[in-house]
Amino acid sequence: MSIPSVLQEIVASRRAELEQLSQHYQAEQLQAQLQPSSRSLAAALAQPRASFILECKRASPSKGLIRPDFNPVSLAQTYARYADAISVLTEPNYFQGSYAYLAAVSQAVDKPVLCKDFIIDPLQVLLARYFGADAILLMLSILDDQQYQALAELAAKYQLDVLTEVANEAELTRAINLKANIIGINNRDLHTLKIDTDTSLELSQQIPAGVLVVAESGYHTNQQVRAAAGVVDGFLVGSALAAQANVDQACRELVYGEHKICGLQHPEDSLCVHAAGAAFGGLIFVKHSPRCVDLAQAQAVIAAAPLLAYVGVFADQPLHEVAELTQQLNLHAVQLHGQEDFDYISQLRKAIPRNVQIWKAVAVDEPLLLPDLEVDTFLLDNRYGGSGEPFDWSLLAHLTPAQRQQCMIAGGLNASNVSAALATGLPRCDINSGVELYKAHKDPALINQVMTQLRGYGRIQQGVNHD
Repeated sequence: MSIPSVLQEIVASRRAELEQLSQHYQAEQLQAQLQPSSRSLAAALAQPRASFILECKRASPSKGLIRPDFNPVSLAQTYARYADAISVLTEPNYFQGSYAYLAAVSQAVDKPVLCKDFIIDPLQVLLARYFGADAILLMLSILDDQQYQALAELAAKYQLDVLTEVANEAELTRAINLKANIIGINNRDLHTLKIDTDTSLELSQQIPAGVLVVAESGYHTNQQVRAAAGVVDGFLVGSALAAQANVDQACRELVYGEHKICGLQHPEDSLCVHAAGAAFGGLIFVKHSPRCVDLAQAQAVIAAAPLLAYVGVFADQPLHEVAELTQQLNLHAVQLHGQEDFDYISQLRKAIPRNVQIWKAVAVDEPLLLPDLEVDTFLLDNRYGGSGEPFDWSLLAHLTPAQRQQCMIAGGLNASNVSAALATGLPRCDINSGVELYKAHKDPALINQVMTQLRGYGRIQQGVNHD
């Protein structure tokens, strides 16, 4: 068995630390006091929709320091709103992990906690459980079959689930022969550190029915996880989230997608929209709209859910008015719903902060060709936005895949048709009247229904189950 050089270094380092740990922790004493885990990673992964193991990671060999202000408890508590399990790095030298982090996170959340380490010795299994882990990672790239079996048997004694990691076909064959019940496919080549998410797509096809499959490394967007969700049960994501300033926002965008609920008017609207998993809340400043809000109303909406990203909707309004509201409310994006042209958009770009996006609504009533405008997103709607009626989606046929990535679909979307809307290849949905019980009145249950539908992707829905 050939171990990649970077792994050789880490394993050698871990062996040296084990000598020190063994002076303070005696295996016999640990075994005498350890209780079995009562939280199951396997159960968390076997749910109908795609599952997520979100990772508390401070640093890595490939990226260096990922999160300077690393607080594993705060991070895990944010993750727990969206995750099915939490992973904690405990390797100290290359990942700046700690058993103390594992213990703190295990106490802070009620989800199963995975000890992510380079486990080569029974003492590490015992320490993982001692510090609160419910599952451990065993890497076939650093273990032979005999070593793996001994560690897995010890883990089973304490009801620790084992995530068996493979990175290639040879390791996968070994994992199957070893009767691993949870197989993690690492998309990172451990020799080059390069990532190829096709690895999970290819290797998962060879895994027998009844074995849970986790795809690891390289997932940054909801589209990526949706593309793989038909062949795996869950995803392990670390750096892509831990590196973000707004981790809560990043979690919602990854797990649910970059979807917007528009026309928020009351604090309870934004509270429900954020809790349901939407990425964006829309505030309409167009006077003739029944959902129009003023500055004070908008401030109250934002204060109720400050972690939500807000989009201001305008139509042919003076530049100074748009720029002023954008600054006052710290908007994520400005959405233009009027006849704003190239010159208007160019001037607006100069008048608002660089990090604020510009979205432009485009009416779709004939085969669509996107206008030549310098905007971040085109919002595709019917001729009369807010009507509650979808446009003819067949008119999108001329859009290239790259153009579709720049678009958001709107118009008459609700829980019954958002999945079909995503099937057009447009990755984002803008929902307004479809979550209203009556005109301009957002209904919390309808908001939950549409977001549950958007979150409902997974392996079992596509014909694979674990019965």
